[in-house]
Amino acid sequence: MNRDVAYIPRSIDRALDTLLAELPALMLTGPRGCGKTTTALRRAASVLRLDRPDEAAAFRAAPDAVLAAQATPVLVDEWQAVPESMGAVKRAVDARGGAGRFLLTGSIRARLDDSGWPATGRVVPLAMHGLTVAELQHRRQAADAVTQLFSDDDPAVGTLASAPTLVDYVDHALRGGFPDAIGLGDFARSTWYEGYVDQLVRHDVADLAEVRSPTALASLLRAVALNTAGLPSLTTLADAARIDHRTARSYLNLLEDLRIIDRIAAFAPSRLNRMVKTPKYYILDPGMAAHLAGDTRAGTLRSADRLGRLIDTFVLAQLRPLLKLATPSVTAHHLRDGNQTREVDVVLESAAGQIVAVEIKAASTITPRDAAHLAWLRDHLGDAFRRGVVLHTGASTFPLGDRLWAAPIATLWQ
Repeated sequence: MNRDVAYIPRSIDRALDTLLAELPALMLTGPRGCGKTTTALRRAASVLRLDRPDEAAAFRAAPDAVLAAQATPVLVDEWQAVPESMGAVKRAVDARGGAGRFLLTGSIRARLDDSGWPATGRVVPLAMHGLTVAELQHRRQAADAVTQLFSDDDPAVGTLASAPTLVDYVDHALRGGFPDAIGLGDFARSTWYEGYVDQLVRHDVADLAEVRSPTALASLLRAVALNTAGLPSLTTLADAARIDHRTARSYLNLLEDLRIIDRIAAFAPSRLNRMVKTPKYYILDPGMAAHLAGDTRAGTLRSADRLGRLIDTFVLAQLRPLLKLATPSVTAHHLRDGNQTREVDVVLESAAGQIVAVEIKAASTITPRDAAHLAWLRDHLGDAFRRGVVLHTGASTFPLGDRLWAAPIATLWQ
């Protein structure tokens, strides 16, 4: 059903099909407009669209009966519009076994509310994100890129014949990952993002929490965008939005629950002392980050700070969808010491405790000096340190020392 020939294969497809073959119910989570419904529709035999008042009213009146009448797999789209739907799915799973019966899409925040989430162990969440370059270029093997970073095999020394230039990377980042915005020109894309953010702060959040000042929420989101890939304090963000700390914290939680921002926790193993514990903030979609910060191609290329933040945000947007698809799964952290003298952009930690450390450089010429902080971390972690990689905007992959490598950013998809 719904096999659109224009469908762009997603990194999550393989995992989704594998899980549907073994589990009764899955829920796709992610920001509005990232493609959850499109991906789920390709696997659904029937659909309940609970954001439509007539369908929601019928379902609300008799959820168990309506659900039982659907052909499986049944997609319950925007399930949080009728919270009773989760209880109905739970009862259906408990009453009869069988894999691949239910797909749900909707708000992640509603799932975190205990009163609306009776399905622990019955409905398994699976996160979706915006489109990556790998997906846009139909490079299915790139889904294993994170797993390959942890492999025993060293990267292959060589040069990418069609490596992107720095300007290409900036263009990739500015384009973002929302399917509806990717093909638009600069003005149309900016207008689309403006509408998306307005809808987000004035309407979408109303279903999830009380927001007294949408304008303040928008200001806070812009403050995060200006500090994306950075470690701003709560005071800095609250002051920028002209709200108190408590309100800022609540709004940040809301933006994270909506999968608009991400806060990457600090990496602080016991063998490392005096590490900064502040999380690293990201706007998940680099195109949105650029729009909110007023970044253009020309302006970004003139500012080392904006360029570095945008490229860092872009790289995380390529990595993030792959972390939970790796085997074993991988968690992202950042590292900065208390003296502000050593910093590692991304510290990937596998469930087995192995570490891959990543530095992100908006530069095409890399030397061992660029891996100095990776070498410092390697020496402190010993055997737990699997590999350090400096991802750069050049074309060549080559060693920088013991377990240290330079590689083009594009190796994440090529």
